Amino acid sequence: MKGPQPWRRFLFLALFVSFFFYSASVYTSGTALNEGPVASDAALRGQTLFRENNCWACHQIYGLGGYMGPDLTNVINNPDLGPEYARMFIEVGTDRMPDFQLSDSEIDDLIAYLEYVGAAGNYNPKKGKVTWYGTVEYER
Repeated sequence: MKGPQPWRRFLFLALFVSFFFYSASVYTSGTALNEGPVASDAALRGQTLFRENNCWACHQIYGLGGYMGPDLTNVINNPDLGPEYARMFIEVGTDRMPDFQLSDSEIDDLIAYLEYVGAAGNYNPKKGKVTWYGTVEYER
């Protein structure tokens, strides 16, 4: 019984080396972080308040969260709305949004958090139609 032919050894070695370099390039190319805005201390405190008051239950950020209230991703950098618009709702609430009795500094922290979220990216979901079999079709 003879051993493997030389071309099979060469092919195996070539595939092994190719796999090694491919794996190394995939592993290292996907590890770079995107540079985005740095959250201030006020924005971090606002994020904590957003979580502690369970704002996620009703509001979305980047499409994640509840559906009772509006998506707050870009509420601050929207020219038609802005920080004073958000401040008004946070201060007094509405019939569906409670007044959380937050201090002025806590409201400033929430506004700083919403500014940070708006600066980190945009989220403008398209309106879609759910088909009878459960998928969503978007207008193009």
